Amino acid sequence: MQTKKKKTKKAEPIQVNAPVKKRKFLNLRMPKSSDHFLHAAMIILMLFGIIMVGSASMGVAGGNNRFLVITIVKQVVYAVAGYTAMTFLANRFQLKKLKSSTTFLVILGTIASLLLCLLFAETNGARAWIRIPLGVTEVTLQPSEFAKIIAILVVALYLGDNVHNYSKRFDLIKRPLFIDGVILFIVWILQSDFGSMAVIFVIICVCFLVPNHPQLRGYQRVLTILFYGVVLLGFYILSPSGEHLIMKMTFLKTYQIKRFVSAINPFMDQYGTGYQLISGLISFATGGWFGKGLGNSVRKYTNFPAASTDYILAIVVEELGFVGFIGLLTVYGVIIFVLLRYAMKMRSEKGRIILVGTAMYFLVHIFFNIGGVTGLIPLTGVPLLMVSAGGSSTMSIMACVGISQAVIASYKRGEIR
Repeated sequence: MQTKKKKTKKAEPIQVNAPVKKRKFLNLRMPKSSDHFLHAAMIILMLFGIIMVGSASMGVAGGNNRFLVITIVKQVVYAVAGYTAMTFLANRFQLKKLKSSTTFLVILGTIASLLLCLLFAETNGARAWIRIPLGVTEVTLQPSEFAKIIAILVVALYLGDNVHNYSKRFDLIKRPLFIDGVILFIVWILQSDFGSMAVIFVIICVCFLVPNHPQLRGYQRVLTILFYGVVLLGFYILSPSGEHLIMKMTFLKTYQIKRFVSAINPFMDQYGTGYQLISGLISFATGGWFGKGLGNSVRKYTNFPAASTDYILAIVVEELGFVGFIGLLTVYGVIIFVLLRYAMKMRSEKGRIILVGTAMYFLVHIFFNIGGVTGLIPLTGVPLLMVSAGGSSTMSIMACVGISQAVIASYKRGEIR
């Protein structure tokens, strides 16, 4: 008899759990699901800003190569720090964790830094900067720039996706109104920084219009009417017939009144308050279609101290012409379009508020800067984002875009709708 061979079972391989990849704390790569057009536009602006700051600073340097190198290196450091903040927040920011102790600590820290500015010397009529001596140079931080991000997040935190019905409508808005009100009070009244206050106020107002809570509709109607009223009043004040009203605005400081008068007619004091505006207009006029060439501006070698900051757009147009100006606006337009396109797709009100707020951050800065340089509105000291010299505005807007990229990535992954 033949014995049947017993079939031996093959030993199953022991499964070893694959090591879970830990998320790097500092990842300089953008998330795969982020928007690449937005990222590319930010890099273009960052590089363009470094080049233009170097070009515009040649006049102020006056042949002092050491000063010029320090200025360019500082701008590169600010850009690298901003890019690091952008990628860090794009990878780490989570909308679902917005209501956390970390958020409240950041809010308190921002308010504390705004108050800290009051201990430092006044510059151009405002106490809005923290000055840190650093060897041969000085680093200045402007907390009101970072307060713009906080103002957006506060509205998103308390009003976004809020389905709770309150017995009193005011209970819905009292927290964001208080926090953002404190920020506006410090920036405008204590720091005397009218430009930053105006930017923050407009951003808050637009973000306030995004939520669809039924108890907000009455406030939103009033806010819309108020906005149009302020715009019409502004046009009247800046007309020749409204000049007398400026003199009656006792809440404005002397230098602020002079800026209003200078915007109406800069030639009234062409060697004083109107000098910078006239220099900017001459740069616009002489730039032509294609400009004088990169680095070939003439006006930056005159007494034009704000050539690399508030009036850098005038140098851009003089050197690169109207074509360069349109190219710059196109890059800004791509950023704003991408942010608003995703905001319109999203159902999440928190996400929409952040994206709309970031788009308005860009839009208001562009309007205020171009308006101030061309004399359409009084000069507010608002920089041209990513192009003007300065670290606070560059780091702040890049951090804000990083948060927006995190929201976009979450939407594309299906984590939020």
